[in-house]
Amino acid sequence: MSNMRLYLRPGEKLYINGAVIRVDRKVSIELLNDVTFLLENHVLQSTDATTPVRQVYFVVQMMLMDPVNTEKPMELFASVVESLKQAVNNEELIDGICSVEQDVQSGRTFNALKTLRHLFEVEDRILASRSRPQQADPEPAWDLNRAQAKQIGA
Repeated sequence: MSNMRLYLRPGEKLYINGAVIRVDRKVSIELLNDVTFLLENHVLQSTDATTPVRQVYFVVQMMLMDPVNTEKPMELFASVVESLKQAVNNEELIDGICSVEQDVQSGRTFNALKTLRHLFEVEDRILASRSRPQQADPEPAWDLNRAQAKQIGA
């Protein structure tokens, strides 16, 4: 990895290798080695995981934010991804989910989240074309309920 410079605003949080860092003033941080990080504006709250792709994102995000405790999130990830792949017939979404699956299995959770953010738009188009409200409850097979969220530390 080459050096990466991040710019943070006052009060903004940064998640690095499971640690939460909040800055009190405008700051730039240069990461000099390989680290797993997530910017606060990319963090999805459990209440916003209202669609299948967003639920996958939430689970992968939990793996990235707490890299020591990934066993349960990994099990949940496998289950949700399998249900999603069986239920979807959109090639772009299936290809994206397969790419996410490969990234997660290879430990590239940041890349997986990046792909999933792109897939939000694809999923939104699919849901809109079905004339379903975009905030509709997801299929039960995909539902990340509070008990599951609690198990993975959400």
